[in-house]
Amino acid sequence: MGRGYVVEAVLEKYFSNLEAGSAAFTTGLLIGQSSPQRDFVVLSTKTPQRGTESSSGSLEDVDTEWVTEHAKQVSRMLPGGLSVLGVFLIVLPELSKEAMNVLRKLVFAVDKYLSKGRLWDGTYEDVTERVALQICSKTRKVVCKTFDVKDPKSSAKPADWKYQNGVSSNWPVVTCSVGLNLRLPVSDRSSEDKHKCIKEGLQRWAKQIVASTCLINGKVMAQEAELVTGPKKSPKLSQQKLQAQVLLSPTECQPELSSSVAAQPSASVLIRGQVSCRAYLHSNKPKAGQAMEAIKRDIMNTVSCRVDMLFDDFFMNQAEERGAVEGQQSLPLRVFAPVPEAGFCVCDYMFPGESVSEAAEHFQEMLDCSITEESISSGLEVSRVEPPASAHDTGVSREEASSHLQTEAPKDVPKKRRSFEYFVGAAVAGGVALLAAVTSLLYLGE
Repeated sequence: MGRGYVVEAVLEKYFSNLEAGSAAFTTGLLIGQSSPQRDFVVLSTKTPQRGTESSSGSLEDVDTEWVTEHAKQVSRMLPGGLSVLGVFLIVLPELSKEAMNVLRKLVFAVDKYLSKGRLWDGTYEDVTERVALQICSKTRKVVCKTFDVKDPKSSAKPADWKYQNGVSSNWPVVTCSVGLNLRLPVSDRSSEDKHKCIKEGLQRWAKQIVASTCLINGKVMAQEAELVTGPKKSPKLSQQKLQAQVLLSPTECQPELSSSVAAQPSASVLIRGQVSCRAYLHSNKPKAGQAMEAIKRDIMNTVSCRVDMLFDDFFMNQAEERGAVEGQQSLPLRVFAPVPEAGFCVCDYMFPGESVSEAAEHFQEMLDCSITEESISSGLEVSRVEPPASAHDTGVSREEASSHLQTEAPKDVPKKRRSFEYFVGAAVAGGVALLAAVTSLLYLGE
């Protein structure tokens, strides 16, 4: 037998409910954590329906692009230590022969799509096998296979799929508050160049995070040291909470400039403040090195995700039309919520003007998870942005400045924020159009 998967028992009921549906097939994502010996699957979510499109009942209707876009959005909602481990496909018996080929295509497409957006390079210790789960909607027969996504010619390998109660009930959690003071110079060329400069700046910063010193509960720990010491684990033990600190040397506090940008430092983006991060570790003798890696990756993920959410639309659609833009932008704030019947939280991002109820709806749509508004922790971070004092300061009225940055998401994209509401100071300058945005995040401690 190949790789083993320990699966949260409540997911068996989740799959049974999906099997009872009338659809010819149902796709979805498997979420959890990898370890050298086995993987832990603690959450699954079906792919949201794409508009009002109907299926012909053939697996040719499986929308790979839609599944991968869903995976991208779901990955943004996962804390450190959790990731998309693979894909499931529930099919009618007559479609079973084709199912594994479809799953193989989805597994490779999802991994390729998610890998493109990461700021860090994989290590030799990273597990490269991804799971493909096929379930018959009539007989409930389960076929579990894995594919090595680093080998394009990889063939399916059998894997063991076993349900177990309380898989994540006592997973240790590592929390961290990270201060940011990043100035990312951008060129004065096209919007595409500006966006590229920001991504390159974040990649240089990410290398510094990877190389940084990480303390656990104020101590330097060896990579192979056991993260949790004490009595043998028991389901009755409460979740252990650890505090991490990521330390950069003074020379590492600012990313080095690329030669092309250094020669033309016409504008810059400043990301400043502190962000709230956390990571979960499986309870099967986790190592300190695994905790350090998980929290560092969460730091990189949450910063990159927020910058992408704010600037993708801002740079690509707005900058060239209005010339120079100066002032403060509020990055979306991170909120956390516990997953019912599990020992971990998921996260979402809220722009100013958005409510907790919208976050609850987003959890439901993206993760197929019923989370109450009361359970969402929205006070870990707070953003303070000063609006323009008067229309004279910017050349446009406050109402105009706000309306200029309202955007519409494509109608057929899994639910993204349909409007980004935040204050912005805008000024039209003569000559070459430049962009200088100052982004400010202020952290409110727990």
